[in-house]
Parts: sequence; C-alpha cells; structure tokens
Amino acid sequence: MTVLLIGGLFLFLLLGIPVAFAMLLTSIIYLLVHGNIPLIVVAQQVSVGTDKYLLLAIPFFFLAAELMGTGGIIARMVRFATLVVGPVRGGLGHMNVLANMIMAGMSGSAVADAAGIGKLAIEIMRRGGYDLGFAAAITGAASTIGPIIPPSIPMVIYGGIAGVSVGRLFLGGIVPGILMGIFLMVAVHRIAVRRGYPKEPWVGLRAVLVEFWRSLPVLVLPVIILGGILSGVFTPTESSVVAAAYAFLVGTFLLRQLSLRDVGPILVKVATETGRLMLIVASGTLFAWILAREAVPQALAQAFLSVSREPWAVLLMINVLLLLLGCIMDAVAILVVLVPVLTPLTGAVGIDPVHFGLVMVLNLMIGLITPPVGMVMFVIMSITGIPVEVFAREALPFIIALICVLMLITYVPSLVLFVPNLVMGGG
Repeated sequence: MTVLLIGGLFLFLLLGIPVAFAMLLTSIIYLLVHGNIPLIVVAQQVSVGTDKYLLLAIPFFFLAAELMGTGGIIARMVRFATLVVGPVRGGLGHMNVLANMIMAGMSGSAVADAAGIGKLAIEIMRRGGYDLGFAAAITGAASTIGPIIPPSIPMVIYGGIAGVSVGRLFLGGIVPGILMGIFLMVAVHRIAVRRGYPKEPWVGLRAVLVEFWRSLPVLVLPVIILGGILSGVFTPTESSVVAAAYAFLVGTFLLRQLSLRDVGPILVKVATETGRLMLIVASGTLFAWILAREAVPQALAQAFLSVSREPWAVLLMINVLLLLLGCIMDAVAILVVLVPVLTPLTGAVGIDPVHFGLVMVLNLMIGLITPPVGMVMFVIMSITGIPVEVFAREALPFIIALICVLMLITYVPSLVLFVPNLVMGGG
C-alpha cells in the first residue's frame, strides 16, 4: 500500500496535477482501495490540518508584503540599499541582496519577496548594464533569505506541526540569514569582477545618512516585530497583524502612495495566495496521516539508522533527501508531509528541533529556485520572460553559495542556536 501511495503521488505530479490535488487524490484512492477506513476521515484530517492558531499569521504576512509593495515601502528600501552597497563592484547586485535581507524582516515569504522586489530590482539592474539572466538569478536567490530572517511563514508551519517555539525558530534564523546574504554577495562580487559589471558612484556619507533617516520608518518594522515577540507584547501570530497594520499606516499616511481603492485588489490577491497554501496544508495533513498509519516514519527511521546513528550522517542523508524532493515538490507540501516523519528520527539521535527546523527550511528554500518546479523560479521567469535554462545556468553559482551556508548551519549548530539560547535561555 505504501508503494501505491508514494507512486500515485509522483504519477499525479508527473501528469502536471497541482501538488495539493495530487496529495488529495492519492489519499482518497488509498482509502477506497483499503476499504476499511470511512471516507469521513478525509474531512476530519483536512479540517485538523488547518485548525491551528499559528496559521492565522500566514494571510497577514502575505498582506503585509503586498501593502509594502503597493505603498512604496519596497522602493524606499531599494533606494537605501543602493546607496549603502552600490559603490562596491557589482553594486546593484549587492543592492538586490541587501534589499531582500531588509524585506525578509517584514514579509516571511520568499515568493512574496521575489514578486515584491523582483520587478523593481530587475529593472534597475537591467538599466544599470547588467545581464537580464544575472539580474533574475540574484533576485530569485536573494528572495530565499525571506523565510530565514524572521519572521517566516515556513517556520510558523514547522513550529505548528513539530510543537516547537516559533520565537526560538525566528531567533535561530538571524545568523543563517546574515550568512546567506554574505555568501550571495561574495558570489555577486566574483561574477561582477569577471564580467566587468559597474559600480555605483559614492554619493557621500551625508546622503547615506539622509536616506537612512528617510527610510527609518521602514527599517524599524523588523525591530518592532521581533522586539514585540521577545518582550511578550504580542505573539508570533499577532506580530503578522502588527506588520500588516504598520505597512498600511506607513504606506497611506507617511509615504502617501497607498489608497483605500488599492486595498480591494490586494485583499483578493492575498486571499488567493492564502487559499492555495492552506489547501496544500490541508491535503498534506491527510497524506501525512496516511503515511503515519502505514508506519512510513518508522520504516524511514530504520532505514536511516541502519546506515548510521551518528547525527552528522543522519543530517547528511536528510539534506540529500530534501534537496532532491525540493526539485520536484512544493516546499509547504514537503513541510506538512515530512515534518511528522523526520522529527521523531532527528529527536532519536539527539538533534535539536530548532536546529533541525532551520536546516529543513533553508534546504527547502534552495528548492524554490531549482528546476523543474521551483516556485520562485516561476515568479522570476514570469517577470523577466527568460527561459528556464537561462535562469538555471545563471542561478547555479548562487545555489552553490546557499548550499555552502546549508552545510555550515548543518554541522555548526551553534550558528543557529546561539541567539535563541542567548535571548531565551537554554543550551
């Protein structure tokens, strides 16, 4: 039956059926073939999967990202980032990375960051003399920082399923997110030197400080979100509402680029994206329940532990598995299905759940920019019109840079755990 379950899922995916419906169809076929399980289980598990308070954060983080794009906040961030890192060789590429790092502290979604910053940053780079493929690739790669630097929608999903503190997960993403930015900037610099990409003129410290002051209402939002969570003023879920409300107020009353007539289309877009994601969560919960009933977690744990019980070897095997699955499945679907499968295994060999959460999320973010089904890759391709082979070729150096960061945080757990232990205790 397990072969039928896994084989059916991949068959439906190969046929081009969206992942949510592929999991749902496979689950229903399994129940019909099994015969002894009432179909009411479908309704029960689907409702259980989405009946989590933490998941309320998802639509509000999506809303915050959309309000920031329409309200001029992203444009303000891009201007500030250009002044700060523009004078370095390949400066507009560095601008792209820095702008995504700032945006990461507000939206929590790689797809939202790619769509929000993508059009503006790619057009600026194109006008600045950069190849379109390079601009597209660094935009896609930099957007993967979004769910690592807090807040993070994937971490909310992981925390809700695994029963791990979302606050500790958020704090654990700070150092890895900074490392991702540094490694991507190193890759940008090497490519820029080799291709002779320009650097922006230095406008002087005074101009940078003036732009910093003008951007301060925007830059302070990540501090408000994280500070509010850590101080206990609001929960991670409530922080998403604060982010959306703050973005609305800044875009409407301070920057004056957001009007009430913009809100309707934004809400429709947010509802559509949230519905897509929640359908994956719901159908993935049913699929994961069936996997558990078939004892797949135990079988996978035995297979891994038969190779080695060393944490480093288990993490290596999990990373390889996730990197492969990330190329062919949606990241949220992998989270919903595999978190219940893998966390007992990692717990059995003594791997910290916060550490594993960051490793898993970063791994899946790399999958967002890899063919054939990388969601961020599709967003960037729709913006630029470049073919998949051009994106894949240009993105390769950045994928390698991100895998280097993945290996670092996999085998140096303190890079993840230092900040949560320092701020919240433990370790």
